[in-house]
Amino acid sequence: MSAQEVLDLVRRWESAELGEDAAALDGLLAEDFHGIGPLGFVLSRQQWLGRYHGGLRNAAFEAKDPQVRMYGDTAVVVAVQQQETTFQEHDSSGEFRLGMVVVKRDGGWAIANIQLSGPLGAPPSAPPSFKRG
Repeated sequence: MSAQEVLDLVRRWESAELGEDAAALDGLLAEDFHGIGPLGFVLSRQQWLGRYHGGLRNAAFEAKDPQVRMYGDTAVVVAVQQQETTFQEHDSSGEFRLGMVVVKRDGGWAIANIQLSGPLGAPPSAPPSFKRG
């Protein structure tokens, strides 16, 4: 698996999420996939695929500046997920840190894990371990 192949998979995932296309997502997610939302909830593969039937709507969806690190048949992707989204008519738009694990299985590539954190914003202060020069 090359970094470009991983980026192509990320773009197909991004397109499927924007298009609210559970059938396309079904072909991209590993059988044992788990997704972790920005508030810490964990969704199984079936729950992730069912989000659009539960009221999730995307007006815009992008994985900005994805960075890929390869580890043999596994890749780790870090990006910023920017979305204009509602869930059951409540705004859940924002920017979130995206971590994605992609694995090579049976000659194909699949997303094994997605984890979001955020929403992103300027930190209120420097972390306690930060020391000024």
